[in-house]
Amino acid sequence: MRTFEDLQAGLGAALALNRPGSTTQHVMVVLPSFSIGESLLAHYADRIPALEHRYLVVLSVLARVESCEMVFVGSQDPGDEVLDYYLSLVPGAHRDSVRRRFRVVTVPDSSHRSVAEKLLDHADQVAEVRRVIGNRPAYIEPWNVTDHEVAVAVALQVPVNGAHPDLLPTAHKSAGRRLFRDAGVPLPYGHEDVRTVDDVVRSADDIHRHRPTCTAVVVKHDDSGAGDGNVVIDLRGHVRSDVESLPEWYLRDLRAGGVVEERVDGAAFTSPSAQVDVLPDGRVIVLATHEQELGGAEGQVYMGCRFPADGAYAGELGHHARAVGEQLARLGAVGRLGVDFAVARDATGGHAVHALEINLRKGGTTHPYAVLRNHVPGRYDAEAGRWVAALDGSSRAYRATDNLVNPAWQGVPAATVLKAVGERGLHLDHERGTGVVLHMLSCLGVDGRFGLTAIGHDADHAAELFEHTRTAVENCL
Repeated sequence: MRTFEDLQAGLGAALALNRPGSTTQHVMVVLPSFSIGESLLAHYADRIPALEHRYLVVLSVLARVESCEMVFVGSQDPGDEVLDYYLSLVPGAHRDSVRRRFRVVTVPDSSHRSVAEKLLDHADQVAEVRRVIGNRPAYIEPWNVTDHEVAVAVALQVPVNGAHPDLLPTAHKSAGRRLFRDAGVPLPYGHEDVRTVDDVVRSADDIHRHRPTCTAVVVKHDDSGAGDGNVVIDLRGHVRSDVESLPEWYLRDLRAGGVVEERVDGAAFTSPSAQVDVLPDGRVIVLATHEQELGGAEGQVYMGCRFPADGAYAGELGHHARAVGEQLARLGAVGRLGVDFAVARDATGGHAVHALEINLRKGGTTHPYAVLRNHVPGRYDAEAGRWVAALDGSSRAYRATDNLVNPAWQGVPAATVLKAVGERGLHLDHERGTGVVLHMLSCLGVDGRFGLTAIGHDADHAAELFEHTRTAVENCL
């Protein structure tokens, strides 16, 4: 049995096979395992399998890389109906081949744990994946990498396209702020390594002294994602009592570390992000920039995104994200990472970019980007902030969400939604490279929720397709 470090030495060679035109048979193991803290896992609860199903959209890569076989490991079988839908989106000449080369391995465990952790408890499923791989080159495409994903890699004897778990703390909120400074990337005024109510109060007082016009601070858990560990504290109120009244679980998790920083504000405010790929040879590629749509009671929870980010600062985002990626590459990071920003505009229209956090993993913008990349092959021009289609150099834009939700939709069959969208002619057309791709259809049975990516020729076209899809589903009941 090779060690994890030995396996990782072969990652570059395995990844190099997964390219259009490759003739060497190889296997991609898709492991959308949410290996996150217990508090966050409990928050998502019954939605975990549906969140894993977001990554079924990568099935379409098989139409572009005909030497690849894919194994999707999940907590719940998506069903033939959903798989047939994704097959319908690839060119007809490829469908039979894609179906033969796509396999689902379902781990029979309904507990609220990551699928990697559950897989390790089921030797039969591990053996099934191992049989599919055989003697062919293979690699794991994870959501994030913790000790559980490392153990899966060793069990399967294949590398993982992700950073070693030892590097995860370098992307936590406190360490991330220090990394921004080292990379010369601007960030909000604030304090790291906050653990207690007293720490929060002292930090808030200091921020108010240095930023007298600041009206609120954001407290963030070091190890959190999607805004679930973020709380806004109004500096105009009673800061200590407001912090002391936070839920017990929040204060308990804060003891592991957190940050307090000024809430970036201005005449206008946006929350863009940049997605980066760090290759095993150390090269850093800026894949995309997005405008993130935030919601929740305090506007801190990720709800969806729009691609690309505003052209006024998309190039600046790419520049800063590349600098962060290069810092992490020097530390040995590989795979996907994201950098979240805040952009504040003043009354004159000028803007200031502030880096907020690093996500050393995939995120909510990853699967929409995969939809675009696989259905409209091309590249992102990081300086111009636009997608350049390989076929004709034309541009594309998209709007995506994981949170199109209506309690009235709970229990609505996926077939009903698919039919409603199809009857409006909204499904993605692979010849035009525009249309809508749905995901998370299994979440309709949980809380009446599903997701989509609407690809248009420009932002207005994408928004129009998005709204037409919402209307189609609302009218199908």
